[in-house]
Amino acid sequence: MKFPHRPIDTADDLPDDRPPSKSQIKRDMLALQELGEQLIGLPAHTVRQAALPDALRDAVLEAQRITAHGGRKRQTLYVGKLMRSADADAVRAIIAAATHDDRASVARMHALERWRDVLLADDKAQTEFLDKYPGTDAQQLRQLVRGARAEAGVDKPPRLTRQLFQFVKATISAHDTPSHPADDEPLPSF
Repeated sequence: MKFPHRPIDTADDLPDDRPPSKSQIKRDMLALQELGEQLIGLPAHTVRQAALPDALRDAVLEAQRITAHGGRKRQTLYVGKLMRSADADAVRAIIAAATHDDRASVARMHALERWRDVLLADDKAQTEFLDKYPGTDAQQLRQLVRGARAEAGVDKPPRLTRQLFQFVKATISAHDTPSHPADDEPLPSF
């Protein structure tokens, strides 16, 4: 008996309404699990303020408190389970916002440290700083720079260097506006 020749099914012939495979379901669950771990890694105050379901928020905060490896792993799995019913895109947005805020504050601190270092290294930087931030107490700035330089030459703790940093931080914060953040301002080029 001869069978009639049938063409082999192609991907176009298959119905699109098939349920996802077990492997795909597992990959999705592992992705949510990893997202939950990132959520656990956020600071507690960020998690408390985030718009999360109460059960998920409580589970994440509990996971942050647990120190035993086995208990933390079980709690992390529970957070992953709760993540299945949560809005993953909203959680990703919360994590992205928290990560961006952290990066922005680190970048701001680095910019302040560079200003301090430039002020200590070159007298021209003082003039540029005073021009850039009008209303700055020039006498206090010069005293702090002079004292910090003298302190560096002697074997003393960097008290005045810290005070100079705080002064620079306060001055730049006072002059910051939402349209001109200090993080984006270039440093003087000498």
